[in-house]
Amino acid sequence: MTGRSSRTLYVGNLPGDIREREVEDLFYKYGPIIDIDLKVPPRPPGYAFVEFEDARDAEDAIRGRDGYSFDGHRLRVELAHGGRGQSSSIDRHSSYSSGGGRGGVSRRSDYRVLVTGLPSSASWQDLKDHMRRAGDVCFSQVYREGSGKSIQLL
Repeated sequence: MTGRSSRTLYVGNLPGDIREREVEDLFYKYGPIIDIDLKVPPRPPGYAFVEFEDARDAEDAIRGRDGYSFDGHRLRVELAHGGRGQSSSIDRHSSYSSGGGRGGVSRRSDYRVLVTGLPSSASWQDLKDHMRRAGDVCFSQVYREGSGKSIQLL
């Protein structure tokens, strides 16, 4: 039997008004689906975890749907990493991929940007959104120092 992580996909960049049935319609043709866990945050994009019965079906779905244009959104489909429901001490100040620290996909980049001297009112969400113009932001972490803060973007 294959592990759950090899059967569960992360589906990112979903429209903010998507419904579970639409996610199912996108993936049912690749094989039996065990579970769909849809996350629609207050600010798009949404994301989902789709668990297949078989790891081969999950691989086929990645090949077939990664980069697929759905309702004007280019989907990002990859194996889920890190599992759902995990928590760490940096969750309160960090964002993994599109979805936030809990249950999101953690992936690292060789490129790093450290922004320092920010006012305490600056949020990692705003800086991450701003930096997306330069490329995909995989991770952000806040460091508090004295009266200001620094945010590291990866």
